[in-house]
Amino acid sequence: MEILRKWLHTVFSDTQLVILLLVLAICTAVVLSVGNLLAPVIASVVIAFLLEGLVRILERFRCPRMLAVALVFGLFMLFLAVLLLALIPLLARQITDLIENIPYIVAQGQTALEYLPRKYPFFTEAQIQAIVDSVTVQFSQIGQKVLAFSLSSVRSVFSFVVYLVLMPILVFFFLKDKRVILEWLSGFLPADHTLASKVWTDFKTQAGNYVRGRIWEVLIVWAATYACFLLFGLDYAMLLSLLVGLSVIIPYIGAVVVVVPVLIIGYIQWGLSAQFTWAMVTYLLIQLLDANLLVPLLLSGAVNLHPVASITAILVFGGIWGVWGVFFAIPLASLVQSVLEAWRFQRLGVAE
Repeated sequence: MEILRKWLHTVFSDTQLVILLLVLAICTAVVLSVGNLLAPVIASVVIAFLLEGLVRILERFRCPRMLAVALVFGLFMLFLAVLLLALIPLLARQITDLIENIPYIVAQGQTALEYLPRKYPFFTEAQIQAIVDSVTVQFSQIGQKVLAFSLSSVRSVFSFVVYLVLMPILVFFFLKDKRVILEWLSGFLPADHTLASKVWTDFKTQAGNYVRGRIWEVLIVWAATYACFLLFGLDYAMLLSLLVGLSVIIPYIGAVVVVVPVLIIGYIQWGLSAQFTWAMVTYLLIQLLDANLLVPLLLSGAVNLHPVASITAILVFGGIWGVWGVFFAIPLASLVQSVLEAWRFQRLGVAE
């Protein structure tokens, strides 16, 4: 108890540490308690934060901020229009076709599995039947979830429309009035909040570089994979390439998981043919180039986390906040790292 008492006295006797811990506690409490209600606001803050990098580039060329904000926001709205008018309808058609062809895919897979005991005697018919039964149950559960989603789609569509109207407005004002908003927020902090400002600066730099790098990686891998699948004529090329692009968000795990549907669709369409082999070799080449060329180029110096820390962060924050937690797991882990580093240096400074 004496050790704990001394440790608590050391922490809470340092004003800078107390301010930092209070800011982190309040932000965490707000996100956990009303995060769902403030989802459009939080998403708009994230988008504005990402677009701020483009605004700063224009400002370096002596472009007035309002003009820079207008240009960047216009590009953002153009991207949103292309997404809504071209991409989403194409993805919706491919998802509908895939759902309609699920019975055929299952039948083809069952036929392929039935030949395994003949080619490889160490597979028994009982094992194959157990696999088939398990896959059938999984697909039936997927069908039930799709039906439940379709029944609640009216509410989802209404929420989507609300988000579609609110988020661009919020993004524009967050970009336009960035300085005013930051000054208003800093007014709630004590005059001397050096440590909190240092942690925020470190986190802003690392998180900004990481998220922007990941977004570029998603777009490049998505485009390259789509071109590959389109060249070979693979079914559901846009849907599968989007999954491949999004898989880079989850380091070490996403690429392993997403290769399964690519292999299944390719095998069902072509079988073990030369076209299947060349398509998979090209896909593997894209993955190797991404891991060995694109990631070092886009993310070098963004964050410095051990792979164990990265995977742990994905599991923890993904379990708390779902998809958003997975996407921001690495930046949040870098925030924790920045806080611990600042805490350590602060204690060393106090000790000296």
